[in-house]
Amino acid sequence: MTASLVDRPRTEGATRPALSGRTRALALSEVRWAAAATALFVAGLAAQWAGGPAWLWWAAYLACYLTGGWEPAVAGLQALRDKTLDVDLLMIVAAIGAAAIGQVFDGALLIVIFATSGALEAVLTQRTADSVRSLLDLAPARATVLDDSGRERVVEAADLTPGAVIVVRPGERIGADGTVESGAGDVDQASITGEPLPVPKARGDEVFAGTFNGTGMLRVRVERAASDTVVARIVAMVEQASATKAGAQLFIEKVEQWYSAAVVAATIAVLFLPLAFGADLHSALLRAMTFMIVASPCAVVLATMPPLLAAMATAGRHGVLVKSAIVMEQLGTVTAVAFDKTGTLTRGEPHLSGVHPLGDTDADRILALAAAVEHSSAHPIARAVVAAAGRRGVDVPAAGDFESMPGRGVRAVVDGHEIHVVSPACAAVSGSAHSFAPANRADDGALETLVAAAESRGETAVVVLVDGEPAGVLAVSDRLRPGAGATVSALTRLTGTRPVLLTGDNARAATELGRRVGITDIRAGLLPEDKVAAVRGLEGGGHRVALVGDGVNDAPALAAAHTGIAMGRSGSDLALETADAVVVRDDLTTIPAVIALSRRAKRIVVANLVIAASFITVLVVWDLAGHLPLPLGVAGHEGSTVIVGLNGMRLLASRAWVHGER
Repeated sequence: MTASLVDRPRTEGATRPALSGRTRALALSEVRWAAAATALFVAGLAAQWAGGPAWLWWAAYLACYLTGGWEPAVAGLQALRDKTLDVDLLMIVAAIGAAAIGQVFDGALLIVIFATSGALEAVLTQRTADSVRSLLDLAPARATVLDDSGRERVVEAADLTPGAVIVVRPGERIGADGTVESGAGDVDQASITGEPLPVPKARGDEVFAGTFNGTGMLRVRVERAASDTVVARIVAMVEQASATKAGAQLFIEKVEQWYSAAVVAATIAVLFLPLAFGADLHSALLRAMTFMIVASPCAVVLATMPPLLAAMATAGRHGVLVKSAIVMEQLGTVTAVAFDKTGTLTRGEPHLSGVHPLGDTDADRILALAAAVEHSSAHPIARAVVAAAGRRGVDVPAAGDFESMPGRGVRAVVDGHEIHVVSPACAAVSGSAHSFAPANRADDGALETLVAAAESRGETAVVVLVDGEPAGVLAVSDRLRPGAGATVSALTRLTGTRPVLLTGDNARAATELGRRVGITDIRAGLLPEDKVAAVRGLEGGGHRVALVGDGVNDAPALAAAHTGIAMGRSGSDLALETADAVVVRDDLTTIPAVIALSRRAKRIVVANLVIAASFITVLVVWDLAGHLPLPLGVAGHEGSTVIVGLNGMRLLASRAWVHGER
């Protein structure tokens, strides 16, 4: 990567016309060359099957060699210059060898498969880079800044410097990281912290670039330059962590280079040593060819790939997209799992969990009054209250004289009464422009008890006041996903380690959720870089961590973790692209199931390697110590290949998917 995405101008993406996914893919050279190679291969195959002249389909196949093979050939020669035997070069040599003995079709097919694989990898890399770039669009391109004379002017957000004061009106995104100098508002900062509800912000509170100001006007003093905002640091962390993981390989790929080099060296020895001792060329060449066939790593390679590919297919049928065989192999080595909270263990959608009256007030009446006031508000709590009234069939009266009080709540007149729906802190305030302290001081203790009880359960408490007196408390909470507790228990059995909760939400809500699902290691109030540090701390302690998350704020930790798993339906684009696997249907119980499936695949891989090694050993010893007929050597080699391939296919069966299997 020649330049960090953080360092690129923010206006670059804004001025370039949007391209479709297909257009962006065709812009990649790997895709264009692979497409050309495939077209030429199809043309050659059609000419061959139609009985056309040999020169015609040979020409098409050789053109396929050239278009699909020149880039791998260059890469292989560069690796050879660095004194390494690269798989690219081995592929080209194998394809040329096939053409040399008249099997030009087989060589061309090998070229097409290899070129297509490279093109798919390039497309996936581009999609990840596009998602990272799109993250920068969270922060607005422009901001309204106050000059020394108090006049407003619009500037590029990238040009904001620490000390500048910007104005953020309702419905606008905040243009920089900073501190509120004046004003109050409810800021949705879920993209940064993962908190499910907007957070009241007032003088002295910190705000982040890219977060959404829902109500109230804020004046914010800029504290960080555009290149150092939390959003920019998320981009940088995703890039850094993705680059660190880019060298991951399958186990078999790690030994493939040495094994291939050994086979090449041994084949040369088997050919020339007999010649040095007077053997005739024909018998020496025949023995060397037989040795090369029986010692080739086809069965060894197939020992690994079919089980992993079959496991990926089975996981996909059950709602888990595993992005590569490498990831499927890695899943089985996970020894600890870390969960995000909002949108992962919970649905990320607030709902009314309780109505607690004070005194003799009817619960449905309290809900009806609150819903009447909240009907004119777009706040997530308002939507939860109105929805709850609808579900209960409560008759909601009309409200008038509605007023939103940013950072505090809402008020309106309903049935001749002034109704406030406010935070507990505001309910205890008096002497303000909106004085609605409880007139009946005897109710103070009961109100505090209800609020404390709701907050101790991890719920958000909202107070309903009727003509200044407390009438009741509404409790709002985030829904727990089905199977969350069972998933935590299954993962504890599988890994031997109880999962960890990493969340940007407050400690009280996180602790209550941890209690409900069985998690005791709870780390709350975390920013994205804190989650990355927590993951690296766990891995520094010897664990291989799977991080399960869904939001933009989870993306750096998803990239940094040994294996990142994103929730598919609720996940942000960046999280989905950064993660190694995606739970498509947001079913948490599939996470222990896919880890168990990976471990079963590993056991089959080990069994296959034993089978393949046994066949190779027997056939090689037979060839070197005796006389192994070439047809029998081919039959033994192909037979071992078929056996390990079929053994791996067993994971396609439905019974391979077992929840909670060790």
